[in-house]
Amino acid sequence: MKYFLFLIISLGFTISIMGQAYPRFENNHEIKFNIGQFLATSTVEGSYEYFFTEDTSIGGTLYFNGDATDYNGNFGIGPNLRAYFGFIPRSGFFAEVFGLYYAGENDVNTTTLGTRNNDYGTTALGLGIGNKWVTRSDRFTLEIHGGIGRNINPEDFQNAFMFRGGLSIGFRF
Repeated sequence: MKYFLFLIISLGFTISIMGQAYPRFENNHEIKFNIGQFLATSTVEGSYEYFFTEDTSIGGTLYFNGDATDYNGNFGIGPNLRAYFGFIPRSGFFAEVFGLYYAGENDVNTTTLGTRNNDYGTTALGLGIGNKWVTRSDRFTLEIHGGIGRNINPEDFQNAFMFRGGLSIGFRF
């Protein structure tokens, strides 16, 4: 009987330890609004992020801007891959690799016609860093990030760099 009782207690203790070894994360999806970019330039930027591990995520960004001659154009869309290095899972310091397709207009000054608009579309690849803070309930987030990318096409834009950054608020579900 003592052997059987010892076996039951040790089995229960082992199961409870295994249950605490790997916490379950319920909220793997996050949507964000870049409020910093909106306040600075009236650009509306939204992002989605999916956590497939506790320290790695994949996501996408979409933005619209009313000024087509702004530094990143009036439309942009692109993916990103992030790796988190914080002590709390899915938060803290992160590094990211991103791609971005963006379109806009350049003011071209010609001698005979004056100033005219030249539409463009280009793709950039870049690196970024940032930091993310999460509430205790793992529902709301605050993030600050910045990055730099290099345009890869067309040939007129290959020597140009693009910048992105912001202060985002988010919700996990």
